[in-house]
Amino acid sequence: MDTPPVSHDAFVHVRMINGVVVGLGVGRLLTGLARFVQHPSGKAIYPVHLAWAGFTLLLIVHFWWFEFRLSLEPQWLFQTYLFVIFYACLLFLATTLLFPDKMDDYAGYRDYFMSRRRWFFGLLALIFLVDLVDTGLKGGAYFASFGLEYPIRNLAYAAAFVAAAIVEDARFHAGLVAVALVYEIVWIFRLFDAL
Repeated sequence: MDTPPVSHDAFVHVRMINGVVVGLGVGRLLTGLARFVQHPSGKAIYPVHLAWAGFTLLLIVHFWWFEFRLSLEPQWLFQTYLFVIFYACLLFLATTLLFPDKMDDYAGYRDYFMSRRRWFFGLLALIFLVDLVDTGLKGGAYFASFGLEYPIRNLAYAAAFVAAAIVEDARFHAGLVAVALVYEIVWIFRLFDAL
């Protein structure tokens, strides 16, 4: 079967479904954060949980930004399309673990977050491994343009998140999210400030 020539419209089509999934994730985070304003006397806030919500929002916004690189893809295959949607869905799932529909069974957000940390950090570890494949889809030269820091960064994040899934110590979690937020912001502004 002959493949029709690919136009920019193919990427726009892919970007639309990604936009829906990414929009759901951003909406979930913003709605969760708005609950603290809407119900200030509600469940106890946990600053580490809030910081992870900020980190996840940063990941989603960055994802939307760097996926534009896929507009250079000369031909879209269904498996590439599925992979990109899978990546977006992982980000959305991370947001659902930060802000559940109900908090009735938990004393507060610290209690909830620690009870779901294995799932949350398991997803984050998977996201950073999936990101390696995603960057590879954009071409070997593109992958290499980030140097050795990029695969080391992603593997270090994945390892740190596996540790965070196991460790319950609040100081460890506070330190990890502080380092992750600062490093991610520096990473983005160093390497992704322009399309």
